[in-house]
Amino acid sequence: MAVNSEAQFVTFSLGEEIFAVPVEVVREILDHEEAFKIPHGPDYLLGLRDVRGQGVPVIDLRLRLGLSRTTKTPHTRILVLDVPVEQRMLALGLVADRVYEVVPFQPSQIEPAPDIGIRWKSDYIAGVVRRDGGFVVIIDLARLFSDSGTALAGVVASQRVA
Repeated sequence: MAVNSEAQFVTFSLGEEIFAVPVEVVREILDHEEAFKIPHGPDYLLGLRDVRGQGVPVIDLRLRLGLSRTTKTPHTRILVLDVPVEQRMLALGLVADRVYEVVPFQPSQIEPAPDIGIRWKSDYIAGVVRRDGGFVVIIDLARLFSDSGTALAGVVASQRVA
């Protein structure tokens, strides 16, 4: 067992903030295209996108995290992810303002979400890493989408049928 086994993460930005997801959940990175709208979905569900014959729900991660809606630029990308959630694999497209690189982090670099003395919506944070004078927030995707409501669950159920 390697003591300092590093993990690889894909880094991306939402506004000025840098986030990361484990590289093993990233299926591919696509240019942004408008998604097929789904009526009555939560505001962060932009719709469906055909990814190699599979209907993949596209999520505006900025809205899911309580930030302002994404404004499309030439750098906007969609990270297509396969996220293990509650004994199934959930295919999702996350909209990112910009995707940067794959970076290795040592387990010793990853700090827990900060404790600010009160309860706050930090359960989606798997950890933070100090980098280049700032922080990279590692997102716990399973936690972020495990309680995502019936509209997204309906989309996931239709993925399994196809």
